[in-house]
Amino acid sequence: MTDHPIKQGTWILIADSEKALFLRNDGDDMDFNLGLVRKDEQENPSTHEQGAHKPGRFNDGPNVQRSSVGDTDWHKLEKERFAHDLADRLYKLAHKGAFDSLVIAAAPSVLGSLRDELHSEVRAKVVAEVDKNLTNEPVDKIEVHLVKEFGTARDTSAEDARP
Repeated sequence: MTDHPIKQGTWILIADSEKALFLRNDGDDMDFNLGLVRKDEQENPSTHEQGAHKPGRFNDGPNVQRSSVGDTDWHKLEKERFAHDLADRLYKLAHKGAFDSLVIAAAPSVLGSLRDELHSEVRAKVVAEVDKNLTNEPVDKIEVHLVKEFGTARDTSAEDARP
């Protein structure tokens, strides 16, 4: 029998660089019923709203020329920090035993950052990954996406029954 990753009690993380939905399958592997466990959002205004008004300047040496210092992209830094904070939150939840299995569906760049940041204890619980941003979808549409991605136990049983 082909196995699919979303069993009863499986947690599903839906994330992009500013928002994360923690869902749990309260149904079974035949009929998903995703319930919201937690929602995290990060306020991340654009860089010009977060940084200084003018770039810094410095002297190029004994002459009168001055050069500017490149601005820090505060918006990008906050996005990277969100992935780090998310990985840290997942570790704390996994360490407390909040979930035994985890599916991560995230925007490709966030998924890559999370892979780099995840603690081995969390990595051991990851049963599947989906490189797609579903954060702005309602939960019922997320269920549809996951069924298309993985099928259900009913679908995999029917495939195995074929000659």
